[in-house]
Amino acid sequence: MPVPARKPRRRTPGQIARGVRRRTRRLAGRLRRAWRRSLQLRVVTSTLVLSMAVVAVLGVFLYQSISASVLTSSEVAAVEESRANVATASGYLTQPADVTDNAQDATAQGQTVNPVDAAAKALTDRSGGRYDVVVFNEGSVGEGRASGQVDWSSIPVSLREKVQGSEEQSLWKAFTTIRYIGAKQPESGMVVGARVNGTYEIYHVFPLGDEEKTLLTVQQMVFGAGAALVLLLAGVASLVTRQVVTPVRLARQAAERLAAGRLEERLKVRGEDDLARLATSFNEMASNLALKIHQLEELSQVQRQFVSDVSHELRTPLTTVRMAADLLYEGRDDFDPASARAAELMQNQLERFESMLADLLEISRYDAGAATLDLDPVDMRDVVLRAVGDSETLAERQATRFELRLPNEPCMAEVDSRRVERILRNLLFNAIEHGEGKDIVVTLGADRDAVAVAVRDHGVGLKPGEETMVFDRFWRADPSRARTIGGTGLGLAISREDAMLHGGWLQAWGAPGEGSQFRLSLPRVAGAPLRGSPLPLVPPEVEMRRTWRGHATPVLTPAAGVAPEAAPRARENAEAGAFDAE
Repeated sequence: MPVPARKPRRRTPGQIARGVRRRTRRLAGRLRRAWRRSLQLRVVTSTLVLSMAVVAVLGVFLYQSISASVLTSSEVAAVEESRANVATASGYLTQPADVTDNAQDATAQGQTVNPVDAAAKALTDRSGGRYDVVVFNEGSVGEGRASGQVDWSSIPVSLREKVQGSEEQSLWKAFTTIRYIGAKQPESGMVVGARVNGTYEIYHVFPLGDEEKTLLTVQQMVFGAGAALVLLLAGVASLVTRQVVTPVRLARQAAERLAAGRLEERLKVRGEDDLARLATSFNEMASNLALKIHQLEELSQVQRQFVSDVSHELRTPLTTVRMAADLLYEGRDDFDPASARAAELMQNQLERFESMLADLLEISRYDAGAATLDLDPVDMRDVVLRAVGDSETLAERQATRFELRLPNEPCMAEVDSRRVERILRNLLFNAIEHGEGKDIVVTLGADRDAVAVAVRDHGVGLKPGEETMVFDRFWRADPSRARTIGGTGLGLAISREDAMLHGGWLQAWGAPGEGSQFRLSLPRVAGAPLRGSPLPLVPPEVEMRRTWRGHATPVLTPAAGVAPEAAPRARENAEAGAFDAE
C-alpha cells in the first residue's frame, strides 16, 4: 500500500523571523571572524573606505566648480543680451499719450500699430529661439504679451516686485521653473527683468535645459571616474597586501606546525628583502629550538632514568637497613636511654626516607608518562572518611580536630580511589602542618557533572602569589620553618599530577591571618570535560566579610593543575559556588 506523501509543515511568521535572525547572526559572526583573522581584508577595506571619502570630497568639489562655471557663464551671457534687448525695446515702447496719437495717425492711414506687439516681435526675432520674452504694461489692461507659449505665472512675484520698484532699465535676475501652455514639460531657467518707460516690464526667460544636461553628464562622468578610481585603488591595495601577507601567512602556518611538534618545518627563502631575512631568521630559530628541545629531551630522559635507577637501587640496601632498624627499635627497652632514643630517631627517619623514595618513584612515573588510572564508581563520602581516618592519629598529636560537612545522599564518581585518597591525605597533612592546632573543615559537594572536596584550615595562610607556587616540587612558604610531621615536599606536586590525570583541578586559596583552602574538583564521569566546581574556592565566610567591608569579589587566577581549557579566564563566584571556565 503506497504511503501518502507527507505534507510539508508550514512555518509561522514568528518561526520565519527567528530563522532570519539566526541566519543574520551567523553571517555577522562569520564576518567578524573574517575581519579579525584577515589582515588583507582589513587593509583593503580601510583603503576602500578612505579612497571613497577622498574621491567623494574631490568629486563634490569638482562638480560644484564646474556647475558654478557653467551657470556663471550662462548668467553673464543672459544679462548682457538682456541689457541690449532692453535698450532696443525702449525705442518701441512710448508713453500712453504718444501711443494714442500714433494710433490715430496709423488709423487715418488704415493701419493698426501696437507698441507692445512691435517690441515683443523685435525681441523675439533677435532671440533666435534661445530665449522667450514676456512684456507687461500695468498702465493698460490687456497689453501683455509672451512668446513661445510661456505661462506668465513663470515670472516670480518677488522678481516683479523688485523690477516695479527699481529704476529705469535696471536689470534683476532670478532662477525659476519655466512653465508652458500646452504639452511642453516645465524646465529650469533664469529670468532677467527690467522696467522700461514707466509702466512697461520686460522679462527675458532663458531655459537652462542644455546646461542641466551638461551638468548631468559631468555628474555621471565624475561618479563613474570616482567609482573606477576607488576600485582601482582597492585592487592595488589588495595586490600590495597580498605580496606582504602571503609570506607572513606562510610563516604563521609554519610556526603553527612547529608549535605542534613538527620541528623539521622550515620556510623557503626567496630573494634578499626583509621578508627573505625574516624567513632566514625563522629557520635559524627553528633549528636552534629543535636542537635545544632535543638536548632537553635527552637531559630529561637521563634525569628520569637516573631518579628511577637510584630509587630502585636504594631499595635493596634500604630493606636491609630497615630490617636492622626494626630489630633495634623492638629491643630499645633493653638499651640505655641514649641508645633507645637513637633507635627511635633512626626508625622515624627511615620511615621518612621510605616515603620520600616512594614519592620519587611516583614522580618518575608521571615524568615518564607511565601513570595510569584504575577507575571504579565509588561513593566520595567513603573516600573522604577513609582519608580522614588515616589522618586522625597525626591530628591528635597536633591537637587538631576535623569538622566534616558531608551530604546525606551518595556522591558517586568514576575515580581511582587510591589516588584520590592520597590527594586528600596530602591535603589533610598539609592542613595539620600549617593549621596551628585549629579546627580543619572538610567539605564535600556535588552537582550533576562534578564532585569537589575542600579542605579548609585557619592557620598562617598564604601570601599573594603563593597559591600558584604551593604545588611546585620541594617548595616551602617559609624555608626557615621546620616541618613538624616530616613531609617530603613532594605531596602537593604528586596530588596535582593525580588531579590532572583524572581531568580535574586542584586549586589553592589563602590569605595571611585567614588560613587557606584547597579545593579538589573532579568530573563525575571519567573523561568528561570539567566546566565548573560545585564548591567555591574562597570560603563563604571570608567572601561575606569582604562584601560587608565593601570589597569586590576577587578574580582568581587558577592555581597550578587547572585544566588548560579553564586557564584563560577564571572567576570565583561565592554565592553560586561555581568556578566558570572558558
